[in-house]
Amino acid sequence: MLAIPYLGHDGQTLTIRFRCLQEHNHRDHGHGKYNTIAEDPPRLYGVDSIHAAGDEIHLTEGEFDRVILRKIGWHAVGSPGAEMWFGRHRRMLAGFSKVWVWGDPDDAGAKFTAKVCRSLRNAKGVRLRGGDVTETYLRGGAQALHDLINEENTK
Repeated sequence: MLAIPYLGHDGQTLTIRFRCLQEHNHRDHGHGKYNTIAEDPPRLYGVDSIHAAGDEIHLTEGEFDRVILRKIGWHAVGSPGAEMWFGRHRRMLAGFSKVWVWGDPDDAGAKFTAKVCRSLRNAKGVRLRGGDVTETYLRGGAQALHDLINEENTK
């Protein structure tokens, strides 16, 4: 398992999630692909970006996609999955002029993006094609992600 630490804006550990790195049927092995400490509430990953960002912030479906957006210099937070957007998260992002929403290019990602965009008037979905943020980055580098934002800005 890979440990994914969730840190507060002050750098203190809030919780840890775990990602199984084995390529197998996770349920057959008694766990999920991602595992959370029992009774731990869902949180946004990378909340330090909320305090450091200017007018815009990015929201991803997943922790690793958030890591990629930070790697290319964008402030971002990650939802720990498509079903993990809650009202309390809305309050954390309501003050930004723009929230770019990076849902995966599948049904769950489309529902995630739609739910966020309905709850935040300042949210705008980014249309990913053929892969999530990480896969898009691995195929085309930072430029592929910049191109998607540029495309959305021209609409």
